[in-house]
Amino acid sequence: MERLLPDGLLVDAAWLEAHGYSRALRSQYVSSGWLDSPVRGVYWRPRGVLRWEQVVISLQVLLSYPVSVGGRTALEMRGYSHYLYQAQQAVHLYTDRKLPSWLAKLPDMPAFVVHNRSRFLPGLTDYSDQLSLDSPGEAGQPRLPGALDVDEWGPWRWPLVRSAPERAILELIDELPNSTSFDMVDKFMEGLVTLRPRKMQALLEEAESVKVKRLFCFFAGRHRHQWLEMIDHDKIDLGKGKRMIAKGGTLDKKYQITVPENMDAL
Repeated sequence: MERLLPDGLLVDAAWLEAHGYSRALRSQYVSSGWLDSPVRGVYWRPRGVLRWEQVVISLQVLLSYPVSVGGRTALEMRGYSHYLYQAQQAVHLYTDRKLPSWLAKLPDMPAFVVHNRSRFLPGLTDYSDQLSLDSPGEAGQPRLPGALDVDEWGPWRWPLVRSAPERAILELIDELPNSTSFDMVDKFMEGLVTLRPRKMQALLEEAESVKVKRLFCFFAGRHRHQWLEMIDHDKIDLGKGKRMIAKGGTLDKKYQITVPENMDAL
């Protein structure tokens, strides 16, 4: 048990059953305090306060769910939230597989908002077998496809998969106009002065959402970042025709999208 389930991570009953721990044995471990069950059917070896990062790492590494931290949360993890008035009270997760229902029942956790990861970008191959709780070697954490980064979290340097800023900003833009605001996206874009143009170009060429691509180009153009000069717009399919995104807004003639009237060019 000490080798399979490190202190501070959690698993479900099915995982323990598959590793030879019966219901009776699990109950015995809980009674003795060696295991704790924060919600029915979920167990962990207590170590301080359970944080959301430990939950996500458990999903990614132990339970092999193809899930990553993305959107606003991924941008905040990289320090871009200093442009905002208040911190987000939710954790945005991206996956192409249904996550366990107990995720929403864990006590003292922020809300986990789950998004379809392949909504506008191509699906990703399973990378769970590339993640390990062992200390990374000289090469560091593995390189993952699709503009996903692997952070080393906590003193144990556990791998935590999250969207790179290039992917995260597209994920955030995809939430417009229903789940996020133009002002918020604009403030995040203002801080993205070091986006990698080659990675950004690849994502924009792969993205299937005309709305996301047009909005990205619109916001990037407002702030005139240097990396924008290295983006080849001719290779990005922006579709045809007008798109109404902000109801009652004004038409941006360059990208043929309606945006709020206060979104004048800088």
